[in-house]
Amino acid sequence: MAKRTDPSTASTNPPSKSERRQAALAELRREQERKRRSRLLLTTGVITAFVAVIAVLVVIGIQSNGGSGAKTTGAGQTLVHTITTIPAATYDTVGTGATSNPPKPLTGAKPVTAGGKPRVLYVGAEYCPYCAAERWAMVTALSRFGTFSNLGQTTSSHADIFPDTPTLSFHGASFASKYLSFKGYETQSNQVQGNSYAPLDQLSTADGVTFDTYDRPPYLPSSGSIPFIDFGGKYASQGASYSPQLLHGLTHQQVATAIADPTSQISQAVLGTANTFTAVLCQLTHDQPSNVCTSSAVTAATVALQHQ
Repeated sequence: MAKRTDPSTASTNPPSKSERRQAALAELRREQERKRRSRLLLTTGVITAFVAVIAVLVVIGIQSNGGSGAKTTGAGQTLVHTITTIPAATYDTVGTGATSNPPKPLTGAKPVTAGGKPRVLYVGAEYCPYCAAERWAMVTALSRFGTFSNLGQTTSSHADIFPDTPTLSFHGASFASKYLSFKGYETQSNQVQGNSYAPLDQLSTADGVTFDTYDRPPYLPSSGSIPFIDFGGKYASQGASYSPQLLHGLTHQQVATAIADPTSQISQAVLGTANTFTAVLCQLTHDQPSNVCTSSAVTAATVALQHQ
């Protein structure tokens, strides 16, 4: 019978040099892997902390109104007087000026009226830089047909493209005219509230129908874009007629003064747009007031509209 060997008393051979080398290499690899994982965890922790800090800074920036424009105040009397009493000769000198994106005919649309007068509807928002540019032309054009009260002055958002564009505001304003009815809505302010801008004006049912019907294809290029202007259901426009960049870095009064100077680029843009708007408005009012609607600038703008 074979003799069994008791493991407790069996002799053990020492590991060879090759085995010792392999064991050392294995331990080295394990140590390198532990260090790699430690570095990875450290890096991940740093990145996570960095992202968290950035997120906090963003929230703090928003909460401190870092994206807000200047708070809206009442427009100064000098400012309003400058842009609402521009001489007819200045408009005529500018003519059609240097503008683009004229109002588009609303083929097949029904006339829009209020109180027996053609209804002009503006829908925009105070934070919007393109609205900021277009309001100057709206106010100058409409001032040839009536009188504004309680216009505001403000700037577009600090965080949007063309930040802090100086402008007016229709929020709380009114317009009196024997020729036209006008309503301007600023649906949001330029003051950050949460992840957006604070709400302002809510459209009436009738004006909401006009906006929802015509601020979209096939009447205009895109859906729901602002600024949107409906000219009595006869024409409509969407977007700005010139770049807000022209107004960058200027005060409100500097913009107004430039508008009144027919040699300035700003006047060419704003009053050129205003003459085009006036040509559309004259179609709504059947060429009243006649001294405005028969002027050389409005006549030229009417011809340009017919050939667009």
